[in-house]
Amino acid sequence: MLSIWLSVISLFIVIATHWLYRWRNPKCNGKLPPGSMGFPLIGETLAFLAANKTLDMPPFVKKRAKKYGPIFRTSLAGRPVVISSDPEFNYYVFQQEGKLVERWYMDSFAKLLHQDAARINGQKNIHKYLRNLILGHFGPEVLKEKMLPKLEDAINQKMHGWSKLSSFELKDKTSAMIFDFTAKELFGYEAEKSCDNFGESFTNFLQGLMSFPINIPGTAYHKCVQNQKKAIKLITSMLEERKRNPELRKGDFLDLVVADMKTETFLTDNFVIYMMFGLLLASFETISSTLTLAIKLINDHPKVVQQLTEEHEAILKNREDANSGLTWKEYKSMTFTHSVINESLRLGSVAPGILRRTLQDIQVNGYTIPKGWALMVVPAALQLNPNTYEDPLAFNPWRWQTISANVTAKNYIPFGAGMTSCAGADFSKVLMGAFFHVMVTKYRLTTIKGGEVIRSPTLGFEGFHIKVSAKHE
Repeated sequence: MLSIWLSVISLFIVIATHWLYRWRNPKCNGKLPPGSMGFPLIGETLAFLAANKTLDMPPFVKKRAKKYGPIFRTSLAGRPVVISSDPEFNYYVFQQEGKLVERWYMDSFAKLLHQDAARINGQKNIHKYLRNLILGHFGPEVLKEKMLPKLEDAINQKMHGWSKLSSFELKDKTSAMIFDFTAKELFGYEAEKSCDNFGESFTNFLQGLMSFPINIPGTAYHKCVQNQKKAIKLITSMLEERKRNPELRKGDFLDLVVADMKTETFLTDNFVIYMMFGLLLASFETISSTLTLAIKLINDHPKVVQQLTEEHEAILKNREDANSGLTWKEYKSMTFTHSVINESLRLGSVAPGILRRTLQDIQVNGYTIPKGWALMVVPAALQLNPNTYEDPLAFNPWRWQTISANVTAKNYIPFGAGMTSCAGADFSKVLMGAFFHVMVTKYRLTTIKGGEVIRSPTLGFEGFHIKVSAKHE
């Protein structure tokens, strides 16, 4: 009996040892990039998710890039991943969409967007359709013709309300403001008629989404799932109402989608609901984080406030009608404002990484990235590189007066790059430009509590409170 047990134990040890060896040394038709696969199953996920109270690139990436070079391998949440901070290779990858790589989502993200919706959205023809649809409702022409005035009005209303508060947590309010506006433009949501404050409940949603995907009460991921269910229920009710009453047209994004559901077979109810949720998440969470960071940085630099104020007061002075709103020509003339926006986007790097999956083996610098592996491009590693940007952690909008397009082409990717770059890039910039216009011409912002900026690895804020006062009270 003892000999049988010894044999079983020995066999188990052999199997476990072999499995552990295979985990640490994955199969590859060539030489894998250097790196470590970490612990079995969880890989190096815990180190990747560790919080860091600085704007610098995540220590996980910085430490390993220094040890292994700009391209290294790891394992996150049980999946093999190659992480790249090599600008030339990244540029090449983005040009190979649909050939060498395809869009890919983390498991936690795919679950919340629904697996089928995430998978279908990655198909080239469907992604092209969605991109054109988004540009048709949030692109430059629409922003120019009708959305800019609506943005300015919405910002005016929100800031007027904020000025009546003794102080408030800024990230909560920017999230709510952008959620309310984008939800109305997407599917006709009217915040003033809702008893639920959806916008503020979704604050720091992205941080929870990037946590370890354990769905048990008390975890950040569980909170994400619960909030996602609320949003899905809201969007579902909006879609059902619109289908029941086709004459009920609100001129929003959902009108366009419902019309196309009659001819596009992939536009099922399920796909539309999760697509709308994905668009909502992509807009309000990322823009609110960048805007919050920008306000914090501006408020910490009086010279920036002064030059912004001078630029926007000059716009008011040059208007023929003092009571008219912000025009597209005025927005395009905001030279320094655009520099502030670019610098905020550079420092923000809200997305911890841009993910792709390899469709075939890829050769780079003598290494092989196997087919089916995830590939993560890290914007912060490019945008905070001291070899590209002098004193990269300094908030210096003036640097954009001399940066050439050749530099930014491969080292500035706040909205991704290539064919799948973010279709909402112009919307994000216009919103920020309109916000700064209202902020410096009508209000004074006072920091009540400086708080902290946190990367975990997404951009987050802790305890940043401000007070807003009308300038002409």
